[in-house]
Amino acid sequence: MNRGVLRIYLGAAPGVGKTFAMLDEGWRRKERGTDVVVGYVETHGRPKTAAQLRDLEVVARQTLEYRGQRFEEMDLDALLARKPQVALVDELAHTNVPGSRNEKRWQDVQELLDAGINVISTVNIQHLESLNDVVETITGVTQRETVPDAVVRAADQIELVDMSPEAVRRRMAHGNIYAPEKVDVALGNYFRVGNLTALRELALLWVADRVDESLQDYRERHGIAAAWETKERVVVALTGKPGAENLIRRAARVAMRVKGELVGVHVQASDGLATPSTSELEQHRALLEQLGGRYKEVPATDVAKALVQAAKAENATQLILGASRRSRWTEIIHGSVINGVIREAGRAFDVQVVSEDPGDESDRVTERRPRWRRLAGVSRNRQLIGLALAIVGLPLLTVGLVPARDSLGLQNALLCYLLVVVGIATIGGLWPAILASLIGFMLLNWFFAPPIHQFTISNGRDAFALVTFVLLAAVVSLLVDFAARRQADAYRARVEARALTRMAGLVLRDQDPLPALVDDLAATFRLEGASLLRPTRDGWTVEAASGSDPPRSPVEGTLVLSLPQEASLVLRGTSLRSEDREALDGFATHLGVALEGRRLQAEAATGAALARTNELRTALLAAVSHDLRTPLATIKASATSLLDQAVNWTPEATRDLLETIDEEADRLNNLVGNLLDMSRLQTGALVVSAEPVLLENVVEAAMASLVGPPKVELELQDAPPVEADPVLLERALANIIDNAVVFSPSGGHVRVAAGAVAGRVDIRVIDQGPGIDVDDRQRVFTPFQRLGDNPGGTGVGLGLAVARGFIDAMGGDIVVEDTPGGGCTVVVTLPAAP
Repeated sequence: MNRGVLRIYLGAAPGVGKTFAMLDEGWRRKERGTDVVVGYVETHGRPKTAAQLRDLEVVARQTLEYRGQRFEEMDLDALLARKPQVALVDELAHTNVPGSRNEKRWQDVQELLDAGINVISTVNIQHLESLNDVVETITGVTQRETVPDAVVRAADQIELVDMSPEAVRRRMAHGNIYAPEKVDVALGNYFRVGNLTALRELALLWVADRVDESLQDYRERHGIAAAWETKERVVVALTGKPGAENLIRRAARVAMRVKGELVGVHVQASDGLATPSTSELEQHRALLEQLGGRYKEVPATDVAKALVQAAKAENATQLILGASRRSRWTEIIHGSVINGVIREAGRAFDVQVVSEDPGDESDRVTERRPRWRRLAGVSRNRQLIGLALAIVGLPLLTVGLVPARDSLGLQNALLCYLLVVVGIATIGGLWPAILASLIGFMLLNWFFAPPIHQFTISNGRDAFALVTFVLLAAVVSLLVDFAARRQADAYRARVEARALTRMAGLVLRDQDPLPALVDDLAATFRLEGASLLRPTRDGWTVEAASGSDPPRSPVEGTLVLSLPQEASLVLRGTSLRSEDREALDGFATHLGVALEGRRLQAEAATGAALARTNELRTALLAAVSHDLRTPLATIKASATSLLDQAVNWTPEATRDLLETIDEEADRLNNLVGNLLDMSRLQTGALVVSAEPVLLENVVEAAMASLVGPPKVELELQDAPPVEADPVLLERALANIIDNAVVFSPSGGHVRVAAGAVAGRVDIRVIDQGPGIDVDDRQRVFTPFQRLGDNPGGTGVGLGLAVARGFIDAMGGDIVVEDTPGGGCTVVVTLPAAP
């Protein structure tokens, strides 16, 4: 019996239309004559989903009792007995009620498939086991019901049911997903635009990955090695050597012409040390990303094979290489990378070789420089010790061996000399070992090779042994020197990486990285002292210094590097070599960036303070000249009228004037209070005393503090306490509620609701006013900004600005959202009380 076929409709979130699509597909198959039944479908009370059942046969559910309650589950036995061609089974990740045959519904589906029944099912991206923690991080909601990824990936067909976040929220607002009483909470929590966008991206990436797997499996099953040009992908090989910019631009133009993707691949030596200039490679990487490319680094020993494997992994259609700058002799010895790539690639993709710029000779000169001049062996002290051992030690060895010459023979003497030369190579490096091998050759020839005391050799075997001795000594010396250079490179790379990590960490913590960088520089190169100096009228000032004896002026250093802003990096030490210059340049670059960051930070702080001061001064003058004078004028007019003896005021008129004075005085008090609050925020004089606070008490106090306490509907019965300053929270909520009341239409109502979300509490102030455009939702929190949406209103435009300042000071957040059906919702998020 053939196993059934599984088809899954995958969605990013509830309400995108998975169940609707599943029922629609089942109905289409029934119209074509297929035996289709509904094993289980959950309409969640949605009329349009229920209507989609049409005339499909529905298998009755089984009823199970658990803890005194009755639950309905899919009747697996009835489905197996009915044995339709296609079964529609909703909610693949569902957990069955205890007492069911299987714990999970996906296990029920597996039994149906094993019985030869085709199954169409649904699942949301948040229910996949591998994405469970990611979804919890995004939404703050833990998904209890999950399905293994392997079950979904094993499906014969996976169809993504996609819908934009805005469309999902519209469906929610129209009541097509949840009941009306749950809409506000859902839109403010799980169904936020950011949450839905992230979930949608997860779903798209997961399905795209599944499509790539299917395509790769198909090609492997059918033995297709050549790249399928479903999309042009241009891979360019990056070496990190000067002059590669033209190669990158050429590859970018090729990718642009074919409307393809650009990928840059750099093959890193497997030991991680034989690298090109770091600064050059970073420049090439930056250029690649600027041109829209993607960078990839591959560790390998065989460059040609690594490039071909990387190109195949990217499903590349073209691989672009730069022409080789190696000499013919070097290619004969080490092989040609280009020939290796062509040989390995076969017909998998096209290989283009781009010739170099004939005018760029800088790299060619570097490559032709003799290698011995670039060798950086061990330290100078060890070299001197090795030279001393070669000059003194070998003659002393000869003196000791000559008396036993007849019993030792030339071969045993060669071993003794070779042991000493290896020791000298280990201690002194290349040049002392080369000198020792030459001295050893002459001493062996003179004292041990017949004829004795002559520089001639009578026996061919002795000549071969002596030549082998010299060659072996040279090889050992080269290996020791190579290991020493690799060790030094590894140390410098490790220290520089640590310095970069520390610099990044300090910058993220808003700390000055300059002292730490200078300390790392002095430790890396074992300097006596390192100083970052800046010129002044009286000489030089030290910005940062490290070491036992840091220089105080450039003349006290052994090396001076220029930095931005006329600063100088002055180093003092005898261990600096020409090979250290590249690493020093890297440190100098980081120091320059840190200096520039310090300057920009200082300028930004000064500029921001001046801007805030000027803005506050200008706005305060405008407020004093207009908004504060209005209630004062009203109070003055009412008081003058009462004091006028010529008018005989009735008790009712007198009371009206007194009430006017009282209301305007309260209004003036609120305006002055907001001005003082903004002044405290601007000057940093705000003190926060956080404690557990009951929202119901704070909201009632905030409403009582308003002029003419408004009629507001409260939904705070189940709201948990928050960690906040009760006085600041009362002032913030009073301003927000007052703003909502002012802009609500006549007859409209304002609601204040609260609910817990992932360890925090959302307080939602909901009105039915004209709303706020998306572009203006940040401007409403700007001081003295009223957006002109209520020209006849009172106030100076500080309410929401003060509210944001207080909420931020208490560690909360405040945002503006749309109210379903029209209006504005201000959401205040605060940490829940422990």
